[in-house]
Amino acid sequence: MCGRFVITSAPAALRQLFGYVEQPNFPPRYNVAPTQPIPVVLLENGARHFRLMRWGLLPSWVKDPKGFTLLINARSETVLEKPAFKKAIRRRRGLIPADGYYEWKSLDGRKQPFFIHRADGAPLGFAAVFETWIGPNGEELDTVAIVTAAAGEDLAALHDRVPVTISPRDFERWLDSRSDEIDPVLPLMAPPRIGEFAWHPVSTRVNRVANDDEQLLLPISAEEMEADAARPKKAVRKVAASSADDGQGSLF
Repeated sequence: MCGRFVITSAPAALRQLFGYVEQPNFPPRYNVAPTQPIPVVLLENGARHFRLMRWGLLPSWVKDPKGFTLLINARSETVLEKPAFKKAIRRRRGLIPADGYYEWKSLDGRKQPFFIHRADGAPLGFAAVFETWIGPNGEELDTVAIVTAAAGEDLAALHDRVPVTISPRDFERWLDSRSDEIDPVLPLMAPPRIGEFAWHPVSTRVNRVANDDEQLLLPISAEEMEADAARPKKAVRKVAASSADDGQGSLF
């Protein structure tokens, strides 16, 4: 599961890591949420490119987006079968640059957010699939979903799903979708190795999309967690899920 993530690395560092042609300049983001435009790296005409896409995949066959569930994640176990993803996984694979993500764990009847990141602090690339939706008037919208897998033994303590992350040595293999061959990338749709990621509790301020600052990443103590839990809670909108996406449309 991945419903919020973080991009804090300098644009030049991400360009060097992912090797795309463009030189975009963008500010750090500490609370990226579904429906927002996010960076996606893709392979086109033999070169890697940087594109902004809406987080929440819309299959090309959708007639009315307003009545379609927001697909922010795609399960690796069923991505080859689901109508929304089965073409994209073969022909339209991308990478989403990130520096970590948030997950919520139930503690004493409340949702406690955690920030999850590589233990070595390095940036990461989420495995993604994308589609271009074309509207009735010819308008085009590039949309994307993050591929998830069953969590490994350590991260399962927080949630049973994790975003699939692709190692830099496998970037080219994941992005190369010039043929319909899917077997070479199947082994890549796996959870991180045990110990590859670290995490710590953070403030429930992250629950509000409007909060987008570096304070969200700071660890909080057990005492701060209790104080945080005691504060009056504001309603947090959740994205409705349906059988179309196996329940992965919800934020938490």
